[in-house]
Amino acid sequence: MPGKRNILIGVTGSIAAYKSVDIARRLMDEGADVKVVMTEAACRFITPYTFEAVTRNPVHSDLFREPFSHINLSKESHLFIIAPATANTINKLSCGIADNLLSNLWLTYEGPVLMAPAMNFRMYRNPLVKKHIRELKKSGVQFVGPISGALACGEEGEGRMVEIPEIVEAAVSALTHKDLT
Repeated sequence: MPGKRNILIGVTGSIAAYKSVDIARRLMDEGADVKVVMTEAACRFITPYTFEAVTRNPVHSDLFREPFSHINLSKESHLFIIAPATANTINKLSCGIADNLLSNLWLTYEGPVLMAPAMNFRMYRNPLVKKHIRELKKSGVQFVGPISGALACGEEGEGRMVEIPEIVEAAVSALTHKDLT
């Protein structure tokens, strides 16, 4: 990854949230400075302290704690990764709903966006979720996954978040693409 890049990782409320810690660590290994934004639901799956220990940056989760944090974080970032991206978050972002810090950041961010969906296969194949994914793709969002495999509920199906190296590879590729530098 050329030069020091600032990457913003949005973590949403999925059991796959723990994998985002390793995504952050691996991106730092590639030379990135990583900042993390968590939804309230994400904080129920993994604590902000884990991300703070790994990234050595404060975690942001409250829209009202720091004035203009949604604007400042978006201006400072070269790439916005949302991993895991839940059905709830995908649908909200597609509709422009801004009811938390992550969704407000989404509306102010003007750079490349990478999403790694993670949800039950029934949610993933829901026509509304599919529609919102298509809309986000039309607006330039790059999706990585999901893949088929074992899901947290014990079932098998498409909805599992892709493996961490694939997300990191997509991030590095997005940051080294000549039109994005």
